[in-house]
Amino acid sequence: MSNDSLHSEKILVLDFGSQFTQLIARRIRESGAFCEIHPFDMSLEDINAFNPIGIVLSGGHQSVYDDNAPEPVPGLFDLGLPVLGICYGMQLMGKVFGGSVEAASKREYGRSICQLTGDAGPLFADFFQETEVQVWMSHGDHVETLPTGFHTVASSDNAPIAAIADEQRKLYGVQFHPEVNHTVGGEKLIQAFVRNVCGCHGLWTPGHFITHTVESIRKQVGKDKVLLGLSGGVDSSVCAALIHQAVGDQLTCVFVDNGLLRLNEGDEVMDTFAEHMGVRVIRVDAEARFMNALKGEADPEKKRKIIGHTFIDVFDEAATEIENVKWLAQGTIYPDVIESAGAKTNVATNIKSHHNVGGLPEEMDLDLLEPLRELFKDEVRQVGLELGIPHKMLFRHPFPGPGLGVRILGEVKKSFADLLRQADAIYLEELYSSGHYDKISQAFTVFLPVRSTGVMGDGRSYDYVVALRAVETKDFMTAGWYPMPVELLSKISDRIINEVKGINRVVYDVTSKPPGTIEWE
Repeated sequence: MSNDSLHSEKILVLDFGSQFTQLIARRIRESGAFCEIHPFDMSLEDINAFNPIGIVLSGGHQSVYDDNAPEPVPGLFDLGLPVLGICYGMQLMGKVFGGSVEAASKREYGRSICQLTGDAGPLFADFFQETEVQVWMSHGDHVETLPTGFHTVASSDNAPIAAIADEQRKLYGVQFHPEVNHTVGGEKLIQAFVRNVCGCHGLWTPGHFITHTVESIRKQVGKDKVLLGLSGGVDSSVCAALIHQAVGDQLTCVFVDNGLLRLNEGDEVMDTFAEHMGVRVIRVDAEARFMNALKGEADPEKKRKIIGHTFIDVFDEAATEIENVKWLAQGTIYPDVIESAGAKTNVATNIKSHHNVGGLPEEMDLDLLEPLRELFKDEVRQVGLELGIPHKMLFRHPFPGPGLGVRILGEVKKSFADLLRQADAIYLEELYSSGHYDKISQAFTVFLPVRSTGVMGDGRSYDYVVALRAVETKDFMTAGWYPMPVELLSKISDRIINEVKGINRVVYDVTSKPPGTIEWE
């Protein structure tokens, strides 16, 4: 495969502020095409420079008739490219091509049934294998009269024009959201747009990405040395494996063991990368240093900053011991890149705070190497599997950057961390063995710095409390507590109390997000 063929068939997603925009892009990637998200007002010059084979217009929370409603640059529809408008994107096409968009008499949010009422054509044939399909709606306006040149493909009870098509100009619109799981078979519709309408051949695959990226790293790095901070998380782990495949011993990883990791996690990281994969890893035992820095501090934000600054200092000191390093590698991924640019569309509702790309000191004076910056998290995992990283490491639940430092409420002490590690290991072991781990989006144990009275054997105990947390979520913006079977909770509680000396009470957190957060701090 040539060095540029991975990106030779590109779909452009123009973002009008939908909370599902990244999900649209992920579905396009799953269909085998490379795609990028750009602001709705991307210039024609930049669009032509990007050279897409098709364009998707995302949804958005505004009305097309609002003051300052977002619109693409004039001339977008004159480029002769296939266009799929989703929700707001369809309404925008309706307005531009002479149809009318009006407030619906009844807003439509959630599951709805969509009926095929016209010619399915190349876009909708696979999607409408049955004449009725469950879809996910999220709109207050709808297209009232057809735009010029279009025909109605489908209807719902509250949206008589729920899907439209102009086959001659390859322009399509859907009022529902095919990108979300609640739309049954929605991935077929997106794949049909990518493959059947735009003519994509499916070059975007984990294997092709590895081949392309290994070649790119070799050209970029040459004979230089590369430094990477290995945390044991998904992104840094895949980054390490990918760079190692490209340049071998030119890569040195620094693994900072801060004393805030899960039980045996440091040994597992060293076993996976240093022993089995042959990656050069320097392990720095910095537990005492982190605990000393955290002594007496109970404020969550201050704890985060202490942990972050201490990590940078320890990493920087270890890095100075490695001679002739030219490149600093980081596991930056595509959502980090998008979110670090801020709300570029200026129309997205602020649902969550953005991450910052980077974090290590600029004064290190190293060139940045970010081989994963084009990938979504699920793509990173697939690449990791191809590279031979164990499934269990790649598909673990999210673990916060400050580690157990934000799962120990109040002041962090080594004794607290040791108790929490043991209790959390029992919790996760039981979730794995019972088959519940993969049904849960995130599960962990929280250490509470309070003691409760208990009775153990014939004596009175006065020991610490831990809380178990487990949530279900699609996007981590909202989350519901997981309905853990009572028998399993009882078993986990019994094991923790019997096996972890110093804990005599276990509670289960049944708070959803909102009003709570997923983590306690």
